[in-house]
Amino acid sequence: MLTEARIREVVGSLKEPFLHKTLAELNAIEEIKIKEEKSHVSVKVAIARTGTSEQLQLQTQIVNLLKEAGAATVGIRFNQLPDEVLAAHRQAEPEKEKNLLNSQSTTFIAIASGKGGVGKSTVSVNLAVALARLGKKVGLIDADIYGFSVPDMMGITNRPVVRGEKIIPVERFGVQVISMGFFVEDNSPIIWRGPMLGKMLNSFFNEVEWGDIDYLLLDLPPGTGDVALDVHSMLPACKEIIVTTPHPTAAFVAARAGAMAMKTDHEVLGVIENMAYFESKLTGEKEYVFGRGGGDKLADELNTEVLGRLPLNQPDWNDEDFAPSIYQEDHQLGKIYLEIAGKVADRLGK
Repeated sequence: MLTEARIREVVGSLKEPFLHKTLAELNAIEEIKIKEEKSHVSVKVAIARTGTSEQLQLQTQIVNLLKEAGAATVGIRFNQLPDEVLAAHRQAEPEKEKNLLNSQSTTFIAIASGKGGVGKSTVSVNLAVALARLGKKVGLIDADIYGFSVPDMMGITNRPVVRGEKIIPVERFGVQVISMGFFVEDNSPIIWRGPMLGKMLNSFFNEVEWGDIDYLLLDLPPGTGDVALDVHSMLPACKEIIVTTPHPTAAFVAARAGAMAMKTDHEVLGVIENMAYFESKLTGEKEYVFGRGGGDKLADELNTEVLGRLPLNQPDWNDEDFAPSIYQEDHQLGKIYLEIAGKVADRLGK
């Protein structure tokens, strides 16, 4: 059975990728947790620069060594080494390149769901717009690379331009947007394997000129596949919002996405229950078309709260400024999204 001393010996022998000292020498192993009944090991490691390809390589090394030593599953969190440690090794530390992944001012929020068809992308675009309406600087990555839909939902017809070596995102409703949909012709299908998806996602972070933004939202693919795994690896401090419908099955499946977030130490900000009910314009009576209770049950299971319940209703379409999925600020759902955005901002202290 693995002991804390053995884990420190195994992990401590690895070299920090930037300072070229062992993790033991840098006292960089900040926390170790062992769940004996599941043979699960969780470690928290500090390095000079987080959110980098070097971090991913170190993560792979740690996982492989701990599994060879007897761990069934491994969870890893990364933190940045204290300033005094970096100062003591200043000659060995490379100058930090200004990068979205090492930004101290941007909060990453992943919008996730367990299954498709629950309105996750609709929630993503409207929450991004609502945050912008609150005066926040917002970016949105359409990370659903196989099922990209954000440009169409927001009525975006322009393409990004390249300035120098950087891609300039398209701005719409005060939100800076980047999507795989901008880089394919005629709605062509994407037939890629996992590693290629990871490279494209990495390009969205590193090759796009985002500027100073408060929030970067990521519309994830449904489920817990390659892209979701890459996001969890690249963004260890990412927050998550889980979207479900009231139907018990949708909530049951959504719990998987929430469990994945918790297992990788991503904070779940809350649950949004979409298609919660249909309200008759004539009588005001509410009909719970997809049942009731799914959002509450999911929130209880993930130890979080329901941020909002969205009824079935379509936006008011404007032919001159067409955006088929964006609700106006004075629309019933537009007001609910503003309330949700306010709760998110309050929870994040921004």
